[in-house]
Amino acid sequence: MIIFVHGVPDTPYMWTPLIKALGLAKSDYHAPALPGFISAPPSGFSATKDAYADWLIAEIETAAQTGGPVDIVGHDWGALLVQRAASLRPELIKSWCVSNALIDPDYRWHTMARRWQTPLLGEFIMSQITPARMKPAFMNAGLPADMAAHEAAALNKTMRQCILKLYRSAKHAGSEWAPALANLPPKGMVFWGAEDAYVPLETATRFTLKHNVPLHIEHGAGHWAIVERADTLATRLKAHWGR
Repeated sequence: MIIFVHGVPDTPYMWTPLIKALGLAKSDYHAPALPGFISAPPSGFSATKDAYADWLIAEIETAAQTGGPVDIVGHDWGALLVQRAASLRPELIKSWCVSNALIDPDYRWHTMARRWQTPLLGEFIMSQITPARMKPAFMNAGLPADMAAHEAAALNKTMRQCILKLYRSAKHAGSEWAPALANLPPKGMVFWGAEDAYVPLETATRFTLKHNVPLHIEHGAGHWAIVERADTLATRLKAHWGR
């Protein structure tokens, strides 16, 4: 089983080009939505970084019960959660691949993240987010118009509230989660859009050298390289998986 974990402020729809490029049947993969990102989160769900990590581990456990260890791919916050889950439960992971976000104690959150982490300012910024404003922002970041419209429309009040809780719980995620990375399964890969406006390429270079995993750099692609270079990523993944 292959599990795809999306990021913020996205939905599983972001994986559509890659799944098509891989030629996967629905029975081959699972692309769950982070709680609160399509439908309301379960009652009592705190929407913190650790709550989302626990949620992902439960998703992996369920998939592994029938098919054994999984191949898992994550982007943005999905990438951080994949690394966290894989470092806590390495026996459940056959291979992992992450794109344009990494657990790194030396990384400083990007400007928008820091604004979201600030009480009142974060709420004000979220109140200004509308589909009309988000669609061109997604398109400027490299997403096609149909995908930009879909993802912009999904950013409702529930998702915005979950994003604020997630980012505010994660001010020190790099230093808090980094020690467990020593337990990451060895079969890993990093796929990176070099023109990422949120996480610099040097973060990927530092991480892959430290953890001895391959780094595939896509020049001319940005934060959503998983969409911009879906065909290239599909080729890389097939080689990574040995299929």
